[in-house]
Amino acid sequence: MNEQEAGQHWNENAEAWTALARAGFDIHRDGYNTPAFFKLLPNIKGLSGIDIGCGEGANTRLLAKNGATLQAVDIAENFIAHAQATEDKEPLGITYSIASAAKLPFNNQQFDFATSFMCLMDIPHPEQALKEAFRVLKPGGFLQFSITHPCFDTPHRKNLRNAAGETYAVEIGGYFNYQNGKVAEWTFNNAPGELKEKFSSFKVPMFNRTLTQWISAIVDAGFVLERINEPYPDNEVLAKHPSLQDAQVVPYFLHFLCRKPAGI
Repeated sequence: MNEQEAGQHWNENAEAWTALARAGFDIHRDGYNTPAFFKLLPNIKGLSGIDIGCGEGANTRLLAKNGATLQAVDIAENFIAHAQATEDKEPLGITYSIASAAKLPFNNQQFDFATSFMCLMDIPHPEQALKEAFRVLKPGGFLQFSITHPCFDTPHRKNLRNAAGETYAVEIGGYFNYQNGKVAEWTFNNAPGELKEKFSSFKVPMFNRTLTQWISAIVDAGFVLERINEPYPDNEVLAKHPSLQDAQVVPYFLHFLCRKPAGI
């Protein structure tokens, strides 16, 4: 599967994803994944940045509210349409463009920083996207991105539950079996039945890679890896969203903070 084919799946997901996420049903994102991302993020006030794979722009808007000047791209035109409509209604100075993460329409050394929220694991060639991010960053600039955790987002995954219905372990398998765009269908579990009936399930192409492959791609692109983070919901979040209990058993997400060396 190539970038355009993967992008078409996301273009078809955009209406349902935007409606359900904006209604508050992406509780993994809002409950702990995005807050942890911003806790790790260096100070971006006054900096110019690019948000790669911006979707409908929720996290891009948070970046802008933290004082950055943002360009944002996504391959799915329907996502960009939703993001632009929100920008037109509530301007934050964000410029949105339709573009592939593997071929960014920007000059060399244009940005102080780059971000990518939960995008790079869903594209066929993330190693090329990392090289593109490196290219458009100024020397000393940073890239921070989040993905599903490669050690636990595997072709086979099953929650093992006790008599009370609580997850006590996660069974995984097929870690080394590359999927190359095999489509998984799912939706936000906590969305009410009437919305699940109204909107089709998301069709998400899988391009699973090992942890070794991810770190090798970061290094091969030229970055220095500064920090990683494996976010999980604390007990306060769990009290609000009990269905996130399994995310206290294994990490579902992984964050990388990488730096382009000065002088390059």
